[in-house]
Amino acid sequence: MLTDILIGVLAFFVFLFIFWRRLKEDYASGIIFTSAFYLLLGLLVGYASAYFAWPAFWFWSVLVGLMLGLGASFLRFHLKFYETLEAAVIGFFIWLSLIFLADSVKHSSVFSFIGFIVLVLIIGLFYFLEGRFRNFSWYKSGRIGFCGLTTLGVFFLIRSVVCLFYPFVLSFVGKKDIVVSSLVAFTLFLLTFNLSRKKI
Repeated sequence: MLTDILIGVLAFFVFLFIFWRRLKEDYASGIIFTSAFYLLLGLLVGYASAYFAWPAFWFWSVLVGLMLGLGASFLRFHLKFYETLEAAVIGFFIWLSLIFLADSVKHSSVFSFIGFIVLVLIIGLFYFLEGRFRNFSWYKSGRIGFCGLTTLGVFFLIRSVVCLFYPFVLSFVGKKDIVVSSLVAFTLFLLTFNLSRKKI
């Protein structure tokens, strides 16, 4: 238990550094760290709600908690939506990858190690797209947000495919999860398409 807490704290500080580094040019450190606290608080509330009320839905409960924390940051500090979203997305992908890696080592879990590899590939895709998305002829707007929305869409698309074959893995809620994850992926890709049409 203590080991899990230490790993979680370490992973959070890695997230915090990445979140701060990507936003430090636009906002004061106090705003960035307070926003990160809101995200952490939302995560903890979501996890606690799932733990006491609906354990099977912990993934979605945590996700809703994170969205509420992000929403609180937007409302209080009027942060730029897509810039903040991207900072949070890449930070949480790295955070989650460290959790998967630690779990794969601690419990010799093949699923956790595969999850870690998938997240590393998604992180690599994020940075690959970040350096090139403005050169895509079809992405006319060139606006920030492409990398975060696209990699999130890929994440949920992969999640829906995995759920199709392994519907009762720890973070899935049976076959219904396929529909929800697919809808989220479709929505994210649709947002990416709409963003490509907007003028800077």
